[in-house]
Amino acid sequence: MQIRRKSFLALGGLAASVTMLAACGGDDSGSGSGSASGGSSDAGGASDAGGAPAAPSDAQLVIWADEEKAPALEPSAKAWGEQNGITVAVQVVPGDELQANFITANQAGNGPDITMGAHDWIGNLVQNSAISPVQLPADVADTIAPIGIEAVTYDGQTYGVPYAVETLALYANNALTDVPEPSSLEELISAAEAGGAENVLSLPIGESGDPYHMQPIYTSAGGYLFGKDAEGNLDPSDLGVGKEGSLAAADKISELGKQGVLKNSITGDNSISLFAEGKSAYLISGPWALADVRNSGIDFTVSPIPGFEGMEPAAPFAGVNSFYVASNAKNAGFAQQFMTDAANDPEVARAMYEANPLPPVNLALREEIAATDEHVTIFAEAAEAADPMPAIPAMAAIWGPLGIAQANIVGGADPHPTMQAAGEEIATAIG
Repeated sequence: MQIRRKSFLALGGLAASVTMLAACGGDDSGSGSGSASGGSSDAGGASDAGGAPAAPSDAQLVIWADEEKAPALEPSAKAWGEQNGITVAVQVVPGDELQANFITANQAGNGPDITMGAHDWIGNLVQNSAISPVQLPADVADTIAPIGIEAVTYDGQTYGVPYAVETLALYANNALTDVPEPSSLEELISAAEAGGAENVLSLPIGESGDPYHMQPIYTSAGGYLFGKDAEGNLDPSDLGVGKEGSLAAADKISELGKQGVLKNSITGDNSISLFAEGKSAYLISGPWALADVRNSGIDFTVSPIPGFEGMEPAAPFAGVNSFYVASNAKNAGFAQQFMTDAANDPEVARAMYEANPLPPVNLALREEIAATDEHVTIFAEAAEAADPMPAIPAMAAIWGPLGIAQANIVGGADPHPTMQAAGEEIATAIG
């Protein structure tokens, strides 16, 4: 589960850098750029050796999705095609290759008509002229949650149709704490220590860090990534890493490391399992952890992540999964019609949810789910208070340096110079 989240974020950020090279390098990259035009794939989604399938000649609408979303989408997409008298092929491209392969294949004119991906791809996709704007219904504010609309809007244009959102929340093992919904991180720590938990908090860090999972702590202590310009757009020239707020956050992260609340030994591979096995009182994770936690049989509570007492609220990232229309779509008319219908009709989102239960952005479906799954509802509500993942290309420069700095600070490095060095590295990469 955690590896999937890494591919959505950390590897997605890596792809944002790699695709710039792919865009300049034509078909010489060898890691999928040429493979989109070679080999063959059936409508079921088999891919060639390079990871990117070739569009089948008999399909009138081709959609690319990763290995998790393709099986969830295929039945409803094909049903839509039958209703409209066309053939639809949903093809699988590995998640950590999807963005790069899509850009390269689209430039070569042999990509899909539609791709699925995270909203924070948008800046890179637009910069590579890989996607076309879409027209959402006039009443979209009545049918789709605000976070969904905000996430797919870039430079005043709408570029995608959102269908699901992911964010972080706090899981509490009710057998290891008497405070399942702490009001502050200080209360969380005290309650876990009183309960005798082996680990106070399961939050993945490892040796390379995980800025995505650290974001609630970073923002509560005053840190930010990018400021905004007069129009409210993210401004990459206003970098928060290395500035005063981030230094205050570095001090707090250092303090939590010294207390043993944050540990380099907790990683993306074991953070969920430690909690599910009763070895951590609390866990910061997303809806992708629900299945493992439920299957463990422990009694647990899900609630919003608290911030530090007397400081800013904890603001995790929100990631919105969306559909995009390729700029070089061979069947752009069908693609735009699919987008319109997907935005209007909750059935596609319902089918996606039933196969891969992420909180939907469709308000009618969200209300329906609320009656049967309180945990998904909590995540959906938490997403509305979260910050959309920055979709600007400069975000690709953040993940590595900030993650390593945070991991080093947890491990005992001097917080201020470590954070300042990360800011300098990021600023140099942004240019």
